[in-house]
Amino acid sequence: MSKVWLVTGASRGLGLQITRAALDAGETVVATARSTDTLRDAFGGEHDRLHALELDITDAEAANAVAAEIIERFGAIDVLINNAGYAELGFFETFTDEAVRCQFEVNVFGTMNVARAVAPHMRERRAGLIVTISSVSGLVSNGGGAVYSASKFAVEGWMEGFAQELAPFGVRSLLVEPGMLRTDFMDGKSARFGSIDIPDYAEAIAQYRAFVDGANGNQPNDPKLLAARIVVLASQDDVPSRFIFGDDARQWAGAKVDQLRHDIARSTDRG
Repeated sequence: MSKVWLVTGASRGLGLQITRAALDAGETVVATARSTDTLRDAFGGEHDRLHALELDITDAEAANAVAAEIIERFGAIDVLINNAGYAELGFFETFTDEAVRCQFEVNVFGTMNVARAVAPHMRERRAGLIVTISSVSGLVSNGGGAVYSASKFAVEGWMEGFAQELAPFGVRSLLVEPGMLRTDFMDGKSARFGSIDIPDYAEAIAQYRAFVDGANGNQPNDPKLLAARIVVLASQDDVPSRFIFGDDARQWAGAKVDQLRHDIARSTDRG
């Protein structure tokens, strides 16, 4: 029997690929983006199992309205793909306070808005799956990614706890932590860079920008493959709490675990 999926940020990137993969698996998908025009451009219009709705995830009332409309129209939301987001890339001191707050407004509070709109319905039904698209940058932070990582670290901490709160009601949760995906995530459609000029960082920032420009379009991981894996995982009763995708992500996450073990071993109460 077809399940009803709600996918945010579905007009491009991973969200678009997840939408396509779910449709290919026979699911009914409500795809959302800030503009339905972009969704129509991406999918060429609706068909019987694809439905486009406008949603700015930073608008809590809009998130509630979309959830209510889906439930009224289809009777349920079985799977939420909390995917919409973007990246502030650059050195922390080059970002204005407004830019940092905008990063959190979308990646953290916007993601919370959608989960808050859907969770009561899933609790009432004693069923459902919330898939939160995080990043390996939610586990590991590096120079140039401090602000973006901070937002994803926040998502990880929130969802790790929220998942435990939902579990007794039959609501499952999956945190997805990809490495570098071949999407437009690192170009101007998604990524933003700091606007404050700080000479001390000039050389390092130039090197970082060169890395980003070189990586854009050449990322090692296929978003179509990740989308297919997410659809398979969503069909399983036993969903892992986390799914780390990509050799790069597993390497970085493993190194972080090793570093934590090293730091724990050094953190004794004895002098």
